[in-house]
Amino acid sequence: MKFKTFLAVGCGLIAYSFVNGQSISIDTCYQMAKDNYPKIKQFGLIEQSEKFSLSNANKAYLPQFSLNAQATYQSDVTEIPSDFLDKLSQMTGQNLSIPSVNRDQYKVVAELSQVVWDGGVTYSQKDNIKASSEVEKQSLAVDLYAIRDRVNQLFFGILLLNEQMIQLDILQDELQTNYDKVQAFIQNGIANQTDADMIKVEQLKTKQRKAELSAAQMAYKRMLSAMTGNPIVLTGTFQKPDDLVPHNDNSPNNRPELKLFEAQTHLLGSQESLLKSSNLPKVGLFAQGGYGNPGLNMFEPGFTPFYIVGARLSWNFGGLYTQKNNLNKIAVGKQQVEIQKETFLFNVNLKVLQQKTEIAKIKEQINSDNEIVTLRTGIKQSVEKRLENGTSTVTDLVREMNAESAAIAEKSLHEIQLLMAIYNLKNSTNN
Repeated sequence: MKFKTFLAVGCGLIAYSFVNGQSISIDTCYQMAKDNYPKIKQFGLIEQSEKFSLSNANKAYLPQFSLNAQATYQSDVTEIPSDFLDKLSQMTGQNLSIPSVNRDQYKVVAELSQVVWDGGVTYSQKDNIKASSEVEKQSLAVDLYAIRDRVNQLFFGILLLNEQMIQLDILQDELQTNYDKVQAFIQNGIANQTDADMIKVEQLKTKQRKAELSAAQMAYKRMLSAMTGNPIVLTGTFQKPDDLVPHNDNSPNNRPELKLFEAQTHLLGSQESLLKSSNLPKVGLFAQGGYGNPGLNMFEPGFTPFYIVGARLSWNFGGLYTQKNNLNKIAVGKQQVEIQKETFLFNVNLKVLQQKTEIAKIKEQINSDNEIVTLRTGIKQSVEKRLENGTSTVTDLVREMNAESAAIAEKSLHEIQLLMAIYNLKNSTNN
C-alpha cells in the first residue's frame, strides 16, 4: 500500500514538473483554440448532412414502385345504341347483344417506372448539395480563423507582462546589490540609515509592481486557458516567437474569406445549372400491372388482369415563364459576391499597408531604444562610481536606476509590439 502511494505521488510530481516546464508556442495556442471552439463540431455535422443528401439524390435513378387502388361509381357508362345492334342483327341474321358496363368499377394497379434521362436534374442536384456544404464549411472556417486575433492579443499580452516582470527581477537584484553597498557605507560612516531606507522603499515598490503584473498575467492565462480548453496554459512557459521576417509582398492572400467567396460563386453556378435542367424534358420507361372490373376490355364483364408497358416523355413548360428572371437573379447574386470580394481585398490591402507602416515605426523605435538603454546604463554606472567616491547621493542612484529600468522596459515593450505587429500582418493574409 505504501509503495502504491509512493508511486502515485512520484508519478504526480513527474507529471507536474513536465506540465510546469512545457513550452507553449503561439501556433500551439492557435490549434488548441480552434479544436476547443464549439463550432468545430459542425464540420462533422455538415459532412454527415452532405452524405445523406447525396445518397438521396443518387436514388433518383432507382426504379420507382407505386400501388394505386380505386373503387368508383359512374353516373353513366359507354353503351352501344340499341338501333345499331338491331341493324347488325338484321344484317347477320343473328340476335346480337353486347353487355353494358357496370356503373360500379374497381381497379388495383401497380406501376414500376425507371428514369432514363431527367434532363441533368440529378447531376445538378448533387453538385448543388456539394456546393452548399462547401459554403457552410468555408463560412465556419472564417469564424474559426477569427479566433487567431483573440489568441494574438492574449498570447503577446502574456509575453509583454512576462518581459516586464523579468526586468523587475533584474532591477530588484540591482537594488539589493546597492542596498548591500549602502550598508557597508553606513558601517564606514560615509552613509546613513536614510539612504538604506530609500533603497528599501524602492525594493518594496518593485515587489508591489511585480505582484500587480503577475496577477494581470494570470488573468490573461486564465482567459487563454478557457479559450484553448487546456490547463497547461496556466503553468507552461510561453515561447517567444523568433520569426522576425515580416510579410512578403509576393505572398498570396490565403484568407479563408476568399475561399468562401469562391464557394458562394460555385453555389450560384450550380443553382443556375439546376434551374436550366429542371426545365428540360424527362424520359422514362414504365410497366403497369393491374386487376380490375372492367379490365382493358370494357365490354368483358368481371374482374380480369391486365398490363401495360411503354415509354413516357414529360415536359413541364411552366418553368420557362420564370426562367429568365430567375437566371437574372442568380447573375445579380454573382455580382454581389464579386463586390463583397473586391471590398474585402480592398480593406485587407489597406490594413496590410497600415501594419507595414507600424512595423517600420516600431523598428525605428527599437533602434533608438538600444541607444537610450546604452546611455542610461552608462549614466547609472557613472553615478554608482560617484556614490562610492562620495560625490553623489543615493537619491541620484535610485533615479538613474529607475530611468534605466524604464528604458529597458520600453525596449521590451517595443520588441513584443514588433512581434505582435508581424503576426497581425501574417494573420491579415494567412501567411
